[in-house]
Amino acid sequence: MLDQLFSEVIVPKAVFKEVTSSDKPEAQSLEYYLKNKVHQVNMRNFIYLDAYVDVGETEAMVLYKQKSADKLLIDDKMGKNIAKINGINVIGSLGILLSAKQAGLISEVKSRLYAISNSRIYLKTDLIKIVLELADERG
Repeated sequence: MLDQLFSEVIVPKAVFKEVTSSDKPEAQSLEYYLKNKVHQVNMRNFIYLDAYVDVGETEAMVLYKQKSADKLLIDDKMGKNIAKINGINVIGSLGILLSAKQAGLISEVKSRLYAISNSRIYLKTDLIKIVLELADERG
């Protein structure tokens, strides 16, 4: 869906390593999809950080600035807050699902939303309800 929603999808090396480690769900699929989308990050670009942002999030924010990207896909709440402080336009996985439905790329978000919530990713019940309402789907 990402390739259909955005003109270019890129990731920094640290994020690629993080999401393709063998203990991550869908690591093999992500490695296949992302292998030609990995970009070197020039860490000389300046961004504001705090002690809670990991190396993947840091590289992703720097790469966003380096490429003058339109959006940064990030789900971590602290990471999103730091990105916003740096003037970075963020979107999360749930926003991607809603955008994909609005663009007609998927017919519903419910099954994908529940697949995410049944993985190691925690989604608050209220958030699931809001996303289903925005997608005009019942819980």
